[in-house]
Order: sequence, then structure tokens, then C-alpha cells
Amino acid sequence: MLYTSWCVVVLAFFFLLLLPFILLGSWLSGSTDKFGLKLAHGAVRLWAILVFTFIGMPIRVDWRFRPERGKAYVYCANHFSYIDIAVAALVVPGLYAFIGKISVRKIPLFGYMYAKLHVMVDRSSSQSRAYSLAKCMRTLAQGRSIVIFPEGGITAKQPPKMVYPFKDGAFSMAVQRQVPIVPITLVNNYRILPDSTPFRMNWEPVRVVFHEPISTDGLTQADVNSLREQAFQVIDNELHKDLTVRA
Repeated sequence: MLYTSWCVVVLAFFFLLLLPFILLGSWLSGSTDKFGLKLAHGAVRLWAILVFTFIGMPIRVDWRFRPERGKAYVYCANHFSYIDIAVAALVVPGLYAFIGKISVRKIPLFGYMYAKLHVMVDRSSSQSRAYSLAKCMRTLAQGRSIVIFPEGGITAKQPPKMVYPFKDGAFSMAVQRQVPIVPITLVNNYRILPDSTPFRMNWEPVRVVFHEPISTDGLTQADVNSLREQAFQVIDNELHKDLTVRA
């Protein structure tokens, strides 16, 4: 409990310290030179670096693929823990946009930043899903990547067993824009910060795997199901490999 309390204090302190830069970058995010985006992303990435440094938790990334600088990708990751977002903010290179729940908009200050920099969706509304997909397409066209949790949120009941099947959105947009899909396995975040009560942070080095990209060149919407299955299997195999090693 003491370690959990320390983690919360560190997270909040550095977020408040860097909030002016994040908000300024968010406000300027529409500039054509991308200065605002770079400022906001840099401040968020610095926040994540400081948080993980001061809580003494190393992040170990297995780079089986190194993304090209300036190239857009659709990054698909499993999602079992609220720490996933902080980890992704640190390890995903370049400029990107998360896809998150529209309810985040209600959080003071943070909601403004999230709405300006990222893509919000109300999954219960077909109109909202269509609008979000269009915004993702524009984001990819601008050379920014998309980071998405294709399970549709933290919905798994028995991590590391993922929710099956993945949602189609990530794969549909990747096909439409002909950009590669990069599966990411967040190997052990569910053990570090379980989605359970009571709230507890457990110390363990964070492990992340960037897998080889899945090409969408020449593919159509008819291939979406195949892409979805392929990405699921890549991530699922890595999660099971970790279980086997630990057994």
C-alpha cells in the first residue's frame, strides 16, 4: 500500500508540473508546422519517463520491429490495465493519437487535452463510431499513427486471456489508408496494476513487445477479418509464451 501511495503521488505531481506545457501544446495542436503536437507529445512522454523513473520501474522493450521515422502505423495492443496508456505514451515512437472513450472528456483539464490530441468514440452510437473513423483516417493521412486497443476497453475477465474477437475498426482504417498494422503485446501490465479492488501497484519490470508489422498493401475490406485474426494470434501467442515461462 505504501508503494501504491508513492506511485499515485509521483504520477499526480509530475502531471501537474507538466500540465501547462501539455495544455499549451493541445491548444496549438492545429498549427500546420505541428509545433503544438510535438510540444504536447514531448511533455506527455517526459511525464511518463519521470513517473517510471521515480517509482523505480524499468521498462524493457523487445523491438522485433523498429518503426520508420515519420511513417504512420496502426498500433494494436492488448488492454488489461490502466497503466497501459502510460506505458504506450512512453514507448510508442513519433506522433500518434489514442482512441479512447468519450467519457474521458468529462475529466477537468485532462479531458480537454485528450479531446484535442486524440480521438474519442462513443461505441454505443453508430454516428460517433463513423465520426471517429473519419477522424482516424484524417490523422493517418497527416502522417500520425493511431494507437488502439481493439478489445474495446478493459473488458477481459481473466487476463491474460483477451476478449475475442477484436473489434474491426483498427483493421478497417488500416486497409483504407493502406498503412501497416503493428501488434504490440503488453506482457505483464495486468500483474503490475490489476483491474481489481483494492487498487494496488505491484513492482515488476514492464515488458513490451513490438511485433513485425502486418502489411495491408493491396488488401480490401474483404480482408479485414483475416487481419483481425492474424493480429489477435500474434499478441495471444506472446501472452501464452509468458505464461509458459512463468509456469
